[in-house]
Amino acid sequence: MLSIGSIVYLKDGTRKLMILNRGPLIESEAGTQMFDYSGCTYPSGLEPEQVFYFNDENIDKVVFEGYHDEEEERFQEIYQSWKKENPNIKRGEVLKPIQNMNISEKGKVSNNDDQSFGF
Repeated sequence: MLSIGSIVYLKDGTRKLMILNRGPLIESEAGTQMFDYSGCTYPSGLEPEQVFYFNDENIDKVVFEGYHDEEEERFQEIYQSWKKENPNIKRGEVLKPIQNMNISEKGKVSNNDDQSFGF
C-alpha cells in the first residue's frame, strides 16, 4: 500500500494522480464500496468535484512514494487488521478508464460519464 502523497500514473492514464486517502468508503448506486485509494490530479491538487477512486491493480507506474515513517508502518498494520475484521464491505472495482467521480450534496458519489480527464 502506497503512502499518502505518492504520485502515480494509472493504466491507460495520461496525467499524474496524487494519493489523498487509503481505503475510502463511498456510497454509490451499488451501496457502500471501498477502494484502495482516492486521489486528485497533480500538480493542480484537490478540487472537490474531481476526486478519483482506484485500486492497486489500476496503478501502472509509481512516480514518487510519499513520506513513510513508524506511524505509517503502524497505520498499515492497523488498516490490514481492520480490513480482515470487515469482510462484508464490498471492494469497489474500476471496470473502465478512470473518470471523474462527482460528490453530490448528500455526500454520495456518482460516476459522471460525460466528463473524462484522460484516465
